Amino acid sequence: QVQLVESGGGSVQAGGSLRLSCAASGRVFTLHIMGWYRQAPGKERELVARITRGGATTYADAVKGRFTISIDNTKDTVYLQMNSLKPEDTAVYYCTTLYLGSDVLGQGTQVTVSS
Repeated sequence: QVQLVESGGGSVQAGGSLRLSCAASGRVFTLHIMGWYRQAPGKERELVARITRGGATTYADAVKGRFTISIDNTKDTVYLQMNSLKPEDTAVYYCTTLYLGSDVLGQGTQVTVSS
């Protein structure tokens, strides 16, 4: 089993920054990729960014150049630095990892960006 616990959400004005953290626990030695999804009200969940243990990254086009994902393998923790936030970034952000072939999600953290 794997557990993911997010922190760092909140409210910010457009143009501001937030940093999300996600700590994994349990069978972390099985985890090779971690990332973040988000889901806005009335919209489908979308992948924001992913990172492998080796540091290879993938970003959604909507966040490229503004968000940075990073990982601390010694702490089994993944981070999402979000800069130049826009109102359309408002969503619940979920940490995710792939465990035994299935996506595992954290409980989610709310990010609200006001104009």
